[in-house]
Amino acid sequence: MTIDVEVHTTIERARPQVARYCCDPDNITAWCANIQAVHWETPPPLDVGTRIRLTSGFLGRTVEHTSEVAELVAGELLVMRSLLTETTYRWTDSDEGGTWMTVRNRGEPTAYPGLAAPIIATAIRRATANDLDRLKSILEAR
Repeated sequence: MTIDVEVHTTIERARPQVARYCCDPDNITAWCANIQAVHWETPPPLDVGTRIRLTSGFLGRTVEHTSEVAELVAGELLVMRSLLTETTYRWTDSDEGGTWMTVRNRGEPTAYPGLAAPIIATAIRRATANDLDRLKSILEAR
């Protein structure tokens, strides 16, 4: 079962500010509701090869996994990969002067056997949209 979900939002803050906040793993629990804990497996700062252990609660399960930074272009792109999934964050300048942010989740979420891919994709889309709303609120309040 493969999922591929993409969610977007515009954040009324400069792209470098948004990307810098999102690329700091210590901020993840503030804006990602399902992430319960973050542990650096390699020393900061974030760079290609950095490994982060995440504990998350999703669809009634607690899941731990290690994600590794596969690609990082300051202020533009962050790609995190775990064993079976990949999350891509992209930031571009919006026409209004803010930041257009895209989050794409794709892969094989094997922690949920028996659930159909469309159910998991819908749950991921909803959770990611809520996380982006929370991120937008945090950054625009600054």
